[in-house]
Amino acid sequence: MLFNSIDFAIFLPIVFVLYWFVAQRNLKLQNALIVVASYVFYGWWDWRFLSLIIFSTVVDYLVGQKLRTEQESSKRKILLWTSIFVNLGFLGFFKYYNFFLENFVDAFSLFGIQINSRSLNIILPVGISFYTFQTLSYTIDVYKKKLEPTQDFMAFSAFVCFFPQLVAGPIERATNLLPQFYKKRTFIYDKAVDGMRQILWGLFKKVVIADNCGEFANQIFNNSADMNGSTLVLGAIFFTFQIYGDFSGYSDIAIGTSRLFGFDLKQNFATPYFSRDIAEFWRRWHISLSTWFRDYLYIPLGGSKGGTWMKVRNTFAIFLVSGFWHGANWTFIIWGALNALYFLPLLLTNNNRKNLGVVAEGKLFPSVKELFAILSTFALTVFAWIFFRAENVGQAFGYIRGIFSETLFEYPFFNNRSNSINIIILICFLLCVEWLGRTNQFAIENLKNKPKLIRRIFYFLILFILLIYGNYKGEVEFIYFQF
Repeated sequence: MLFNSIDFAIFLPIVFVLYWFVAQRNLKLQNALIVVASYVFYGWWDWRFLSLIIFSTVVDYLVGQKLRTEQESSKRKILLWTSIFVNLGFLGFFKYYNFFLENFVDAFSLFGIQINSRSLNIILPVGISFYTFQTLSYTIDVYKKKLEPTQDFMAFSAFVCFFPQLVAGPIERATNLLPQFYKKRTFIYDKAVDGMRQILWGLFKKVVIADNCGEFANQIFNNSADMNGSTLVLGAIFFTFQIYGDFSGYSDIAIGTSRLFGFDLKQNFATPYFSRDIAEFWRRWHISLSTWFRDYLYIPLGGSKGGTWMKVRNTFAIFLVSGFWHGANWTFIIWGALNALYFLPLLLTNNNRKNLGVVAEGKLFPSVKELFAILSTFALTVFAWIFFRAENVGQAFGYIRGIFSETLFEYPFFNNRSNSINIIILICFLLCVEWLGRTNQFAIENLKNKPKLIRRIFYFLILFILLIYGNYKGEVEFIYFQF
């Protein structure tokens, strides 16, 4: 079920009414309702894959129960690796089986050895990368004794399958989200209004920015061999805002929806395109995944405490794994490696934590130095996104060659070019609003402190833009559903 669908527009009010008016006085009933609603939400796509979520839930719950009483180190490690094997085993089979098989065959063919193999027509379960990492965080934290294992199976099931963030995050830690299922929840009007405000902004980013940018980006990338250099640059920029509007829009809707039910999820995006270096960008982009890899991969490998070789190794490890997490394609691995190369000079010169605060904090405009840093970081990010978007490595390098050709300074040309001007204006509107709200949890959070007239004018403006410029040519899936 998509957030930007009629189905969800009907589903959400029904669950809301049942949750607050029927199950309000019974915490266990509220949690059970969340589980049932979440299974309906996920099963709307393909009910057969509910078995994976249920199996993973049962395994990690039982592992947690055994870790509660088991004190012997070797047996605790066996329990941990059981959870890791089951969860990553499912993820590896559904997401990477054909990738490894095809590359295995290709490797032998280089030596003249032909292997007959047969790839499988495997459907990738939506959101498997997200809920797999979420359940793993629980088992790992219980193993490390950072979290007391739950005995409430219904609460744990609700934590695993919580529908607002089930299929594309944020990837919640058990230490943050799971305890919220133990506590009695009461309806807070201001919190619900804040949630609706964030949902509205998320829909704007998805339906207006992402889906419209996606049309132009797809047209240019799919016909890149016929486009001039300036058009290819524009296509990369369109994709840059498509993926931001799509993914951060999903996170806004997920977090806002959670607030309607009394839950607080972690911020997942913090105006990343205003970053002054790549290290800051990765502290602000897909925060839940970046911090997951930091805590469960980078730090266990030694982090940045060792010598130069260890710093380089660990940096490449986290970025390559992050790239591979996004998909079974060499383009994602190159994208990860490229970001590692961007990041290394900052790490090796101890400048990776230079920009921890908000850019131009307390000022309306950035300084010339800050503006140059933002634009430079943005340019590096746009370049890296080319690999992320390309169908294969060949197309990515062909796309880049096309940019750096003699046609770079020609006038951009593609179908519906005139319509793109409206979208560029709306992107500028997005950037202005996000710049003014860059210190908030989401861009328009501070509207609650504005006079009622200003709030209403802004809401009507967004609704008008959604009505006039929203892309409603079918229900466009969120990009990160494929991951």
